[in-house]
Amino acid sequence: MGPISPRQPHRTGSSPAGRRRGPARLLGLLAVPFLAVGLLQAPGASAQDGPPAGSQDSPPDENYPFRDPELALDERIDDLLDRLTLDEKLSLLHQSQAAIPRLDIPYFKAGTEALHGVAWSNDVNGDWEQVLATEATVFPQAVGLASTWDPDLIENVGSAVGDELRAYNSIDPELWGLQTWAPVVDLLRDPRWGRNEEGYSEDPLLTGAISTAYGQGLSGDHPEYLKVAPVLKHYYGYNNEVDRSLNSSNLPPRVKREYAQAAFEPAISADAVTGVMASYNLVNGRPTHVDPSIDEVVRSWTDRDLYNVSDAWGPRALVEAQGYFDEHDEAYAALLKAGLDGFTVDGSDAGPTIEFLKSALDKGYLTVADVDESVRNVLSIRFRLGEFDPDGGPYGDIGAEALDRPEHRELNRKAADEALVLLDNANGTLPLDPGTTNDVAVVGPLHDTLFSDWYGGEMPYEVTALDGITERLGDDAEVTGVEALDRVRLQDTETGRYLTATGTGADDNVVASEDERAAASQWDVNEWMADYATLRNADTGTYLTGDGGVYHTASDEPGGWYVQQQFRMEEQDDGTYLIQYVGYDTNEDWWWIPEHYLTVSADGTVGTGSKADAARFEREVVSSGVDEAVAASADADAAVVVVGSQPFVYGREIHDRETLALGRSQQELVEAVTRANPNTVVVLETSYPTTEVDAETLLWTTHAGSETGNAIAGALFGDTNPAGRLTQTWYSGTEDLPSILDYDIINSDMTYMYYDGTPLYPFGHGLSYTTFEYSDLTTNGKAAGGNGRIRVSVDVTNTGDYAGDEVVQFYTSQQTSRDEVADKKLRDFERVSLEPGETTTVQFELRVPELAHWDVTRETWVVERSDYDLLVGASSADIRQEATVRVHGETIPPRNLTKLTRAKNFDGYSGIELVDESKERGTAVEGSDGAWVEFADAKLGRHASEFRARVAKGSEGTGSIEIRLDSPTGPLAGTASVESTGDVYEYVTVNASLSDASGTRDVYLVFDSDVRLSTFSIE
Repeated sequence: MGPISPRQPHRTGSSPAGRRRGPARLLGLLAVPFLAVGLLQAPGASAQDGPPAGSQDSPPDENYPFRDPELALDERIDDLLDRLTLDEKLSLLHQSQAAIPRLDIPYFKAGTEALHGVAWSNDVNGDWEQVLATEATVFPQAVGLASTWDPDLIENVGSAVGDELRAYNSIDPELWGLQTWAPVVDLLRDPRWGRNEEGYSEDPLLTGAISTAYGQGLSGDHPEYLKVAPVLKHYYGYNNEVDRSLNSSNLPPRVKREYAQAAFEPAISADAVTGVMASYNLVNGRPTHVDPSIDEVVRSWTDRDLYNVSDAWGPRALVEAQGYFDEHDEAYAALLKAGLDGFTVDGSDAGPTIEFLKSALDKGYLTVADVDESVRNVLSIRFRLGEFDPDGGPYGDIGAEALDRPEHRELNRKAADEALVLLDNANGTLPLDPGTTNDVAVVGPLHDTLFSDWYGGEMPYEVTALDGITERLGDDAEVTGVEALDRVRLQDTETGRYLTATGTGADDNVVASEDERAAASQWDVNEWMADYATLRNADTGTYLTGDGGVYHTASDEPGGWYVQQQFRMEEQDDGTYLIQYVGYDTNEDWWWIPEHYLTVSADGTVGTGSKADAARFEREVVSSGVDEAVAASADADAAVVVVGSQPFVYGREIHDRETLALGRSQQELVEAVTRANPNTVVVLETSYPTTEVDAETLLWTTHAGSETGNAIAGALFGDTNPAGRLTQTWYSGTEDLPSILDYDIINSDMTYMYYDGTPLYPFGHGLSYTTFEYSDLTTNGKAAGGNGRIRVSVDVTNTGDYAGDEVVQFYTSQQTSRDEVADKKLRDFERVSLEPGETTTVQFELRVPELAHWDVTRETWVVERSDYDLLVGASSADIRQEATVRVHGETIPPRNLTKLTRAKNFDGYSGIELVDESKERGTAVEGSDGAWVEFADAKLGRHASEFRARVAKGSEGTGSIEIRLDSPTGPLAGTASVESTGDVYEYVTVNASLSDASGTRDVYLVFDSDVRLSTFSIE
C-alpha cells in the first residue's frame, strides 16, 4: 500500500470502478489531512550538525561537486551529505521530501503505485476527475502477467510502465514520484488471500524470474542510472489480511529461507530493483518493520545501495497497533537501525518523523552516523534517477508523449493474449470456426464490462468481450449481448412496502415504498463470488451502498477503500430473504450491532439492525437473467458465457476470502446456457483460483486491462493459441486447506511442492489447440559433484495442426533426504513457439548448489548425497521426460546436542509459536501446556546427564520443560522447572538431571505452561 500523495485531501466514500470507474484513492487508516507541498522548508543549522554549507539567502551554486556527473557516485553523495543540516537530513527520510531551495534541491515524492501500469494517475489537486489528455496503459493484473511465463515480455511491459511513469513525473513531479512501489513478490501460498491478484506465483523461482524481469524493465538498461526506482513489496511472510498488523507469521528456519525470503533475493541480487518495503505483519513475533534481516540479509544480496521503506502507517503501527514499543522515538530508531530508510507515514507532513528522530538522537537511541547511513541510501537512488544531473540524466527527456503509445497498446494486447490459460477443452469446442459461426450469444455479467482494481489505473480505452467478438466477426455476423442478471422487487413482508431508491446522491436514502411498479423499486442482483452480491437499481443504474447504518444508491460501481456495496441475500426456510450488509464499515458508532441487516420501519425508513430485527423480503422476479441468456443462446451457433469476479467484491486488501466458489447466480447461468447450447464456451475472469465452474470448455484470464476483449476474441476464433500457464495450484475447494494463518507450507502440505491431494488444476497447467511431444531427454552425465553443473536438453515437437507456444518446465525431485523435501521443485522454464511439425531443442542448466536446502542441525545450506530425478514436462503434474542423476553431496550427521542448539531449529513441532527472543534480534520457541518440539536423530552418547536451557517466563507461577525420548509421550528423561522471570525477554539458565538417555534418539521437549525457550544443550 502506498501513501496519499502530497496533494490529496482526506476524503471518504466510495469510488467508482469498472467501465465508469473513477481513480482509486487511499482512505481509512491511511487517510491524512491535506498539507501543501513545500511545508517543510530547510530549517537553520542544527547545533548537532554544524552550520550549513551556504546560507539560506544566498543563491544556489550550480557548480557544487554533487552536481557533476563526471564524479563518482560516492563522491557526489559525500559532497551533498556534508552540505545538509541535521533537519534537512531527517526530512529526506520521510516519504514526502521537502525542497531545499538553498541547494536548489527539488521536492521528491517517494512511492508511486505501478503494479501493472501507473496507478492513481488522475488524482490531481484533490480533483478525482480526469484532467490529462491521455491516461496510462493498464496491463493485465500481476497474476495474469506471471501467467505468461514470459520474462522477456514482462521486461518490455516494465519498460513501458517506466516510460509512462516518467511521463507523468514530467507532468507533475509532486504527484508522481520516480520511486515506484512495485512489483509485489509476496508468494501466493494461499489463494484465499484478498490480494492474490497483486502477486505472481506460489513458487519462489517463478516469482523471482517475473519480478526480476519487471524490475529490469522499470529500471531501464543503463548500467548506472535508473529510469525509475522499483521497490519490492512486501518483506516478508505476508499472505493474509485478517488482523494483518497484529498477526505473526510462524516461519520455521527452512520455510523462512527456502521459501519466504527466496522470492525476494533474485530481483535484489540481479540489481533489478532498489529496495524492499516492509510488510504489516509480524514474523516470529517481531514486526517486519524492525526485522534485522532487512539490513543483515537483504542488503547482503547486492553490492548496490538499497533504499528500503516502510509500508503506509507502518512506523506508527509499532506503537499504536502492535504495542511493540511504548514511545514513537524508540520505535522510529529501531526501524531505521533495522535497515529501513524511508518513513511512509503522516502523508506530506514530515514534521512528526523529524521530531521523533530528533528525540531518538537526544535519548541515544540513534547516532548521527545511523542517520547518515540511511540518508546516503536515499540520496544514492535520487542521484541514480538523474535528479542532480544538469540534464536530468539519460531518462530525463521522457515526457508526456510516452503515454498510451501505439506500441504500448500492441504490447498490452500481446500481454493479454499470452496471459490466457485454456483450462479445459474436453469436447474440442475451441477454437470456433469464424467462417461458420455467424450467430453468437455473448452473455454474463462480464460480457460487456472491464474492471481495474485498487492498484490499477484508469483505462484509456476499453475493449470488452462483446466488443472484441463483434469486431472479430464483422458486420455480417449477429452478435447478441445479454448481461443475464435477475431483476427483482424486494417486498418487506411486514409492511408490504418495496425497497426503493430515491436518487443518486449520498443523502438520497433508500426507503421502503408502496409503489411496486416504479423502476426505482427494481434491482439487478449479481452474486459475484460465494454468496456476496451487489444490487444495482434499475432506475438509477447505481448500486445499493451501506454507509454507517443507512443506505443509498450513490455508487456507480463497487469500489473505494471501504467497499460498501456488498450484500448477502440470505434465504430463510419460508422462502423469504434477509439482506445482510457485508461491506466494510466506516462508522465506528454502529460497531455495536452484532450483524448488519436491513430493517424496515412502519413509516418505510430503511435502517440497520441485528438479525433478530431484520426485515424479511419476498423476492419477486421481474425478469430472469438465466431465461434471457438461454433465449439468446439456444439457437445460436455458439454461446460465450463471461463470468467471474469483481476486484472490489469478496476479497481485496484488508479482506480475505473464506471460499473460492463462483457465485451461485453465475453458476446457474453457466449450467443453464451449457444445457441449452452444447457449443458453449465459458470465459472466466478472476483474480484468483475459482471453483464451482461446471464447464467443459473453460478459458481463464485475470482482469487483463484494455485489450481483454480482443485477446478473448482472438483465442476463441483461433487467431491466437492460448499458452498461458497457472502460477498457483487451483485446489478443488477450501475444505481441506489449513488456516490461512498457517505459513509452514512444509508442515501443512501447501503449494504444489508439498500438496499430496488431487488439485482441480495443478501448478503449471494450461492446454493448447495443438499437441506437443517431448523426446530425447539427455543430460551431461549420470553423476555430479557438489559444485558441478547439471545440463539437460530435451526435444519438443509440435505434433498438431496449429502453431502454438509451449511452456517447457524443468523440475527436480530429491529421492532421499534426512528432512521432508518437496515432491517437485521448479528449477527453470522456457516458453517456445513452434509451427506445426517443427521441433526445437530446449536446454536447461542447473548449478548443483541450487539443489541445497537449509540444514537446521548445523544452520547451513546443504546439498545432500542422493539421487535426483530431473523432470521435464508441460506442468507439475504432466511430466513427459525424466532422467536421474547421482549427486555426490553431503550426508547430514546425527545432531550434536552437546553444542548449544537454538530451539527454533527443531525437526517437528506441535502447539508452539515462534517468538522474538529480544526486540532487536533472535527467535525463540514458546510453548503452552502439551506443546512440544522434536530434535530428531540426536546423538546422546553413552550417557547424557544434564539438560541446560535458556528460558523466560513472563507470567506468574512455575512451568516446566520435560525431556522425553522417541515421542512426545515417550520415556521421561528429565524435567526442568521454570520459575517466572517477570518478563518474556528476561532469560535465565535452568538445569535438569537426565537419566536413561543414551544412544541416538529422537529428543522431544514438552512444555507445561507458557515458557519461552531460546537455546539448550544436553551434556
